[in-house]
Amino acid sequence: MQKWFQKIVLTGIAIILFTVVSVAQSSRVVPLGICLENYAYPYPVQYISLNIQGEQLKMAYMDVQPAQYNGHNIILLHGKNFNGAYWATTIQALIEKGYRVIVPDQIGFGKSSKPQHIQYSFQLLAQNTKAILDSLHISRTSVLGHSMGGMVATRFTLMYPEVVEKFILENPIGLEDWKLKVPYQTVEQWYASELKQNYDKIKKYQLDNYYFGEWKPEYDQWVNLLAGWTLSPEYNRIAWNAALTYDMIFTQPVCYEFSNITVPTLLIIGQRDRTALGKNLVSEVVRNTMGNYPVLGRATQQKIKNSKLAEIPAAGHLPHIQTFQQFIEPLLDFLKS
Repeated sequence: MQKWFQKIVLTGIAIILFTVVSVAQSSRVVPLGICLENYAYPYPVQYISLNIQGEQLKMAYMDVQPAQYNGHNIILLHGKNFNGAYWATTIQALIEKGYRVIVPDQIGFGKSSKPQHIQYSFQLLAQNTKAILDSLHISRTSVLGHSMGGMVATRFTLMYPEVVEKFILENPIGLEDWKLKVPYQTVEQWYASELKQNYDKIKKYQLDNYYFGEWKPEYDQWVNLLAGWTLSPEYNRIAWNAALTYDMIFTQPVCYEFSNITVPTLLIIGQRDRTALGKNLVSEVVRNTMGNYPVLGRATQQKIKNSKLAEIPAAGHLPHIQTFQQFIEPLLDFLKS
């Protein structure tokens, strides 16, 4: 009886401590503005104006130039739950080696405009990315895409192979076609789900999918960015854009076209990643077949001619955040080869 009572007490204390920590962390979440007006990026932000489907929009980007330019450029494309700011350490490492680094926030993300109404496509995002390069008079660049940015980077490389010097994918989503396994969700259903987001739900999703259950304090900032948006009086517009981009990801796979890529390619794949869209909508049996990045990475390498694969055993969805040295070393080796 005494041991049983002690166990109950200890469990209760653990629950209280977890709740206190969670509340303390979530209390640090502050409204950030619809275009992250209250959040500072690591480098100066510039904008281009775009007229898209009848709306005047602004697309944000960082153009970071090295002290000693080596003549090569690289564009870094962010994931769906992120923005250009999370590339800070990658940018620093690249400019130290002489690369000019361009980091866009896609329309609907980060500091860029959140449209009232827009039909999203990866072709549109690729065109917008090309517009930034054209405004900077950059005709050749390497392209690195992470997560959803990997799908944008893939479409960009397929549309503009003459522009792409080298192509790098870091734990991209879209290596498999989820609509073959996951029931279709309407935009309204995605939207309803986004409206329910809060700090705890965002953190749990990232903990389970990105970090294989192992949390570090430095990951909090990427939760706070998304959670801060939920406090915005204009969060409904942010949620609507998020729903539209979910629909784009789900209905516009790129995995059938990897064999058409001919530029030098590197895949950097954290082996503990299990990210997949719609896992909560399928049975456990089906869920266990989704987001198997060790298998998906090797299969994708076989589809892309003359591609290389760097596997990072200790990383999940974000090698450039979780295991930076293991990420940056193969990247720099590939770029200079």
